[in-house]
Amino acid sequence: MPPKKGKKGGKKQDEDWGDDDNKIEEKMKNLMMNDDEENNSDEEEKKPETKTAPSSKPKKMSKKEQARKMAEKILTENASEDGDSDSEESVKKSKKKGKKKVASDEDENTGSDQESDNEEDEKQNNKAKALTHKEKKALEKKKKFEAEMDRITKKGGEGHSALDANFTVAQAFKTGAALTQMENAVDIKIDKFSIAAKGKDLFTNASLLIAQGRKYGLVGPNGHGKTTLLRHIGNRALQIPPNIDVLYCEQEVGADERSALQTVLDADEKRTALLKKAAELEKQQDKGKNVAENLTEVYEELRAIGADQAEPKARRLLAGLGFDKEMQDRSTNKFSGGWRMRVSLARALFIEPTLLMLDEPTNHLDLNAVIWLDNYLQTYKKTLLIVSHDQSFLDNVCTDIIHLDQCKLWYYKGNYSMFKKMEIQKRRERLKDYEKQEKKLKELKASGSSKKKAESKQKEALTRKQQKNQTKLHKNDDEDTGPTELLERPKEYIVKFRFPEVSQLQPPILGLYNVTYNYPGQPKLFKKVEFGIDMESRVAIVGPNGVGKSTFLKLLLGDLEPIEGEARKNLRLKVGRFDQHSGEHLTAEESAAEYLMRLFNLPLEKARKQLGSFGLQSHAHTVKMKDLSGGQKARVALAELTLSAPDVIILDEPTNNLDIESIDALAEAITEYEGGVIIVSHDERLIRDTNCQLWVIEEQGISEIDGGFDEYRKEVLEELGEEVFNPSVIANKAIEQ
Repeated sequence: MPPKKGKKGGKKQDEDWGDDDNKIEEKMKNLMMNDDEENNSDEEEKKPETKTAPSSKPKKMSKKEQARKMAEKILTENASEDGDSDSEESVKKSKKKGKKKVASDEDENTGSDQESDNEEDEKQNNKAKALTHKEKKALEKKKKFEAEMDRITKKGGEGHSALDANFTVAQAFKTGAALTQMENAVDIKIDKFSIAAKGKDLFTNASLLIAQGRKYGLVGPNGHGKTTLLRHIGNRALQIPPNIDVLYCEQEVGADERSALQTVLDADEKRTALLKKAAELEKQQDKGKNVAENLTEVYEELRAIGADQAEPKARRLLAGLGFDKEMQDRSTNKFSGGWRMRVSLARALFIEPTLLMLDEPTNHLDLNAVIWLDNYLQTYKKTLLIVSHDQSFLDNVCTDIIHLDQCKLWYYKGNYSMFKKMEIQKRRERLKDYEKQEKKLKELKASGSSKKKAESKQKEALTRKQQKNQTKLHKNDDEDTGPTELLERPKEYIVKFRFPEVSQLQPPILGLYNVTYNYPGQPKLFKKVEFGIDMESRVAIVGPNGVGKSTFLKLLLGDLEPIEGEARKNLRLKVGRFDQHSGEHLTAEESAAEYLMRLFNLPLEKARKQLGSFGLQSHAHTVKMKDLSGGQKARVALAELTLSAPDVIILDEPTNNLDIESIDALAEAITEYEGGVIIVSHDERLIRDTNCQLWVIEEQGISEIDGGFDEYRKEVLEELGEEVFNPSVIANKAIEQ
């Protein structure tokens, strides 16, 4: 990882390092000042009366070393007995393994250093024995802080993968005082950081604010840096307070012989260590009174951390994410990657870090698991930062929205729906300001001003307005806001899907009649199933993973032959299919535009228009399809689907590679579509907005649900033994707080 960049530092002073504690702190602060002038006269006035070492220019330290030394100095002072500042104690306190000792008057006569140091070591050891309980606690706190400082600069957070060399990071450098504040900080506040990837700016002078106990949804167009931000926080590449533990749930758990349950339980390292210690002590109970006392202490610690509740909690989390009892006890090497990702999510929820970051957590889940996770996180007490394309999930869980736009982070109180209303209003205001500017420029040019002069006058007007706004907000007068530029027309991200008109066919057009099916050597999935749709059908098929939703669709479309019964299809019927793997076949050397031109005999202009309407950016129209991302290929596949003019569309988890705007566009297109629709989806918003009738697969059959989505949600949660929360009530209560 490249070194962190900060404000430009001033020249290092030619000064002596005195042995007075307070003076050391002053001199360390001077090292952090952003001053380009020499302050030799000031330093002479600040010198203590005590004798100092001969003047010598200290070895230049990096800013990171300066910050660490400052933090060590402050912590050492807090841990000392009475804040003594005599030179002898200053030297003692500077002793630390692997650290450079501060020069003092004892260092002048190096010939007798060894003997003097031995005496001091003996005194220091005697003093350590006399430490009070309070002082011991202070020293423990110091060690913990130093360990966390080391973790900031070396290890990063948990649950992350390493950042590669493609990223560069710059952030405002924190001085000694700011580092001290970080020690006990409960919120994350990072001012003016920048991140670039392969030379492309993702964040420019952005500010991150994460308040304790809030639940944030991070939103913005795909490919603009949301995941990058989470990874940088998880790796502690940004300046995260050391006492805030962060977990970025990114990778699936490893495949080994441990059960899913044990893998989750082992995430609590303290509990695991105490249980191991207890087991060892239990084997030695006959070896004396001390062993029994130690064992009692371990039992007390286990009781204090609620170790007896760990397994019920872990089983509850796994059950909510779709694991039955047998699966919970199954070794992880017998699960697919998707199921191991669920184990990873259960571990993250079990640990309950101070800040939990989830990146598209619903992508690997079925609807039942999403319903449970949504309900569970509504009462989650710790801080959350979530990237998700599931609007209902963001509405139900989040108390705040962070919008990534134009390399900056913008903050909104409330859930996603509230953010959209405010963001639309904000965009209107920006458009209004832009139109005013253009009108003024036109008037200035008409009055005889040159284009350059007119733009200069308009910039001056914008600067005055900006300064006025800063005064109202009580901003620092010294803050550099940069040169004022003319306003640009606000960019709108518009996605518009449209399915073509269809020919009306007489029902029934597609159905299963008395169908029974099972895979070879497996129990029956379906028994005597009856199901059919017509041109007006809007059906959402639901049920937990493993009940056979995808198999049901394959039987319906004739991809699988039933053991008993038959599938019937209107001979004139054209079926369009789209699933989470659609687009994976698009690996050719030809571009997306060339592909559609060849397949449907289209002119270039019409092919590009079709791709653009599905949100594929113009530069990607001529890129070879093998080089497109999964999301871009999904848009090409949707464009192909609509051009095929189907009478019925079948969508199997269509939202996984789409952003929120595209999902909204898909829902609107389905609503306007005159053909039949069958959806398998974990996206509540898509199901609700398309007015789909829910059909649940269970007990080897399929049946219609009375009462709609809310009734199904209630059934799922009650079956798991969970308290059912009203999403809107929970969200609004959190917003009010």
